[in-house]
Formats: sequence, C-alpha cells, structure tokens
Amino acid sequence: MKKFRGKKRYFHNLSRQLDVAHYDLDFGEEGWFDFWHTHLDFYGYGDNSLKLRKEHIKAHIILYKSLLENLQVFEKPYQSWIELADEDAGSDAVFIHTPNPNDDNFPLKLENLKWDCPIPKEYKDLINLNEFNVGLYTGESNNILIIQSKNSGVRL
Repeated sequence: MKKFRGKKRYFHNLSRQLDVAHYDLDFGEEGWFDFWHTHLDFYGYGDNSLKLRKEHIKAHIILYKSLLENLQVFEKPYQSWIELADEDAGSDAVFIHTPNPNDDNFPLKLENLKWDCPIPKEYKDLINLNEFNVGLYTGESNNILIIQSKNSGVRL
C-alpha cells in the first residue's frame, strides 16, 4: 500500500469541514431527515492505521456534538447517532433521522442492538461514557459500534 502523504493538510481540511455551516441542515417548517448521514473517512484511511482511525473517530464525535447543539432548536423529535463499522472505516458515519414523508420508519428500533457493551480498548480514551450510550449492533456482514447521546434525541 502507498504511504498516505499530506496528512497534516488532510486533517486541517477535515477540521474545517466540521463546521456545521458546511452541512446544509434544513430546520425549516418542512424540515425532516430520512437517515441523513455523512462519512468523514469516505476513503477508509482508518483501515490502514489505528492512529488515523482514532483521528477520524474524534472528528465524528466533534461533528456529532456540534450537530446535537444545533438540533436543540429543531422542534420535532429526532434520533441521532454515530456508527463505527468493525472492519470498514469508510462506513463510519454520523446520522440524523426524524419522522419523514418517505416512510413510516421513525423511531428506528434496531433489533440486534445491545446497549452497555464493552468499548474496544483502542477507543476507550475517545468515548466519554458519562455523555454517551454505547451499543453493539450485529448486522449481516459486520458489527457496528453505536454511539448515542444520553441527553439528546430519541433513543434507538
């Protein structure tokens, strides 16, 4: 595999993206989210290095907190969470979901989600358990760590 060059510039640009203004969230009268999400490690750089994976997870958490802060003025019920895929850093994402006209799928309830699971030791220093609930979702092809605020939104 080729060496990942330009990390400093890459993470500088990533931190600039974390500004919520970068994400055009419509909180208008008709505002809704149908599993809106964003991937910060779209190319899966975190699969090649634990250090890069941790930096992306930190960025996901920063974005998540920022979005939650902005969702405080949203007057409809919502669910928001972070997904960290076991073996695919490119699938890691921050989600927002609300009642929407596309489908009657709110609130989302995940059948195979077990809350209060142990956090992988590599991520223990990143996830504040006083602030977040952590669960493990077992899907068809991989396991997904779910991080959700204890104080904001409707629980999965």
